[in-house]
Amino acid sequence: MKISNKEYQKYSKQIILKKFGLVGQKKIINSKVLIFGMGGLGCPLAIYLASLGIGTLGIVDNDKIELSNLNRQIIYSNDDIGKFKVDVAQKKIKKINNKSLIKSYRLRAGEKNIKNLIKNFDIICDGTDNFVTRLLINDHCFKQKKILISAAVSGFIGHIFKFDFREKTPCFRCYMPEIPNIDNNCQTEGVTPTITGTMGTLQANEVLNSVLNLKSGLKKQILIFNSLEMSFRKVKLNINNKCVNKC
Repeated sequence: MKISNKEYQKYSKQIILKKFGLVGQKKIINSKVLIFGMGGLGCPLAIYLASLGIGTLGIVDNDKIELSNLNRQIIYSNDDIGKFKVDVAQKKIKKINNKSLIKSYRLRAGEKNIKNLIKNFDIICDGTDNFVTRLLINDHCFKQKKILISAAVSGFIGHIFKFDFREKTPCFRCYMPEIPNIDNNCQTEGVTPTITGTMGTLQANEVLNSVLNLKSGLKKQILIFNSLEMSFRKVKLNINNKCVNKC
């Protein structure tokens, strides 16, 4: 494929990087990324992926925009309250990158649709806010040997995982074999608006590393960010021999 002069000008500041170049930019344009959840994580993630030049971007969500979303879900504004998130996000992402194919899915991920949702995408990003959906996405990415980049936030803490299921690796069930009795989310625990932006941006960074085949610092590790202490730490993630996915 050929990059036009206008595209070259738009992406020139990243193309001149040695690990990018025209070859890297073509990889980005040819990549297909799916985002589950267009909330506090999905919004900055989608903005940066579109800005990078991702060629095909899928977004999955069945929620409508509420006033309480606006402090952290940065794609939306007051005029969007009451509208479906994917409908608004699709239009606004298209304004950022009119060359990207934006596929919107106004639905909730479940056993009946998850297989077909992810099968045509290279990289899957999880920005959902409940363990049931998170484990469902994990299991089907494992079965289809996808790259899964998952993030979660609560209070002042953020976590990010990367699982490349094309190779032998732990999965999310190795870390959390069963659904906990208490499903922590921003509705019950609260969340710092800025931490959703930080973790969503880190997800975008890991997508970029994956597309460009760069070495990831998240291989078999969890990255934990504490926004109060402004500290990052990594925790090794091991394969659990009792994992139902038999990692």
